[in-house]
Amino acid sequence: MSTLLVVLAVHLHLLLRGHGAAAVAATPPPLPVLPVPSYAQLQWQLSEMALFIHFGPNTFTDSEWGTGHADPAVFAPSALDAGQWARVAAEGGFGRVVLTAKHHDGFCLWPSALTDYSVAASPWRDGAGDVVGELSAAVRAEGIGLGLYLSPWDRHEPVYGDTVAYNEHYMGQMTELLTSYGDVVEVWLDGAKGDDTEMHYMFDAWFALIHQLQRRVVIFSDAGPDTRWVGDEAGVAGRTCWSPFNKSDVTIGGIVAEYSRSGDLYGEDWVPAECDVSIRPGWFWHASEKPKSATTLLDIYYKSVGRNCLLILNVPPNTSGLISDEDTQVLQEFTEIRRTIFSQNFAANATVSASSVRGGLDNLQFAPSNVLQDGIHSYWAPQEGQASWEMLFDLKRSASFNVLQLQEPIQMGQRVIEFHVDILVGELWQTILEGTTIGYKRLLQFPAVEARYLKLCVDSARADPLIAFFGVFMDPFSVAYGLPSHTNSSEVIMLRTDHTAGDKSTATM
Repeated sequence: MSTLLVVLAVHLHLLLRGHGAAAVAATPPPLPVLPVPSYAQLQWQLSEMALFIHFGPNTFTDSEWGTGHADPAVFAPSALDAGQWARVAAEGGFGRVVLTAKHHDGFCLWPSALTDYSVAASPWRDGAGDVVGELSAAVRAEGIGLGLYLSPWDRHEPVYGDTVAYNEHYMGQMTELLTSYGDVVEVWLDGAKGDDTEMHYMFDAWFALIHQLQRRVVIFSDAGPDTRWVGDEAGVAGRTCWSPFNKSDVTIGGIVAEYSRSGDLYGEDWVPAECDVSIRPGWFWHASEKPKSATTLLDIYYKSVGRNCLLILNVPPNTSGLISDEDTQVLQEFTEIRRTIFSQNFAANATVSASSVRGGLDNLQFAPSNVLQDGIHSYWAPQEGQASWEMLFDLKRSASFNVLQLQEPIQMGQRVIEFHVDILVGELWQTILEGTTIGYKRLLQFPAVEARYLKLCVDSARADPLIAFFGVFMDPFSVAYGLPSHTNSSEVIMLRTDHTAGDKSTATM
């Protein structure tokens, strides 16, 4: 056969194969289960952690709650370096930095034209400084997002207490912040107000303005509208944690903590939780305080990011204007610990099968093997109308592990209500954990086990469950897990024997 004929034959083969592939109709994805996240909410969730920075006159007066009457001259950092803050955040895996542009004392870290109480009245940078501007440039250079906290309570502003005048003042300052520093990915605010002053905040007007001025922003408060407070300042979410939520059931400054921690299976709004905690006992830097340990931060990570939330960790700069060496050391250890644990997924090369696959067992679009890929944009989907949902993993060799990671494709809604994981011991399936809710990311710890075969069983779901990621890891840093003296219905750590599909009995480890 001539070279020309060979080339034509190859082209014909490729053409026919292409037509053949096109002739087989792709299986459409399942319908999303509402509510689902917006683009901005999805980007917020993907960032996983934010670095919170409390900085201002309180840093220099050794206080937490400024009176609003401290002399602006006290604000005099000798070596402020917003670039260092941004580098610490980026190197630590924080996707955004949120700065207290104005705290309750009313002092503005940018030269606001609406007050004389700002960096413009301080000796720092000879009155020409702008902390917000320097941080904005620094985070852009590191490729992470900028967030800003503008306190509703202002203990310095004379018109505070005059509802119309102060709401105009507040919205004027918000406009300055959101039109002068490029993209802002998060606006953080609360309902703080003084007990001695009658004040009404026009939150709906504020939220409308923020969304007008920044297209990709999420707004955090007790009740959303985009992300909600988890209900404590310990960085701990509920073991059951839904992103669905009913905004109409809560008010800013009047939440029910348990509802905020757990979310709502029947919620009509997508309002995921944000877990705030400080690396130190206080929110502003104090020389007398020491940071938490890296292992303490790891425990908080499991209970925040590992429970379908975003962790916002406060790391306050000191009086020099730098994040202290002891804090950066802890953050470096925290980063290295996470890298060590999650760099080796013992399921990464597993062979995966499932009880069914949407579009048929040969349909690669929703194949079980998709759960071995990082991210949430590919996933396993079962055939519709199934009575049970199971995935079987063959790790190809026996491995020891004590951490499970699961993820759902939350762009399709949060679906899983209850699940459990079994390992094969001899000829018996034994349950090593049970859990409720997955969401964007679920991390579960349990006593270390050794196994080659695992089975993920979804016991109940709002609709056909979709799984984006499955991984098992070994954590050698956390306190060793023993069997609990009592069980919790939302996260049982146990080992039980499963002789048959319908015959289960409790066993000791």
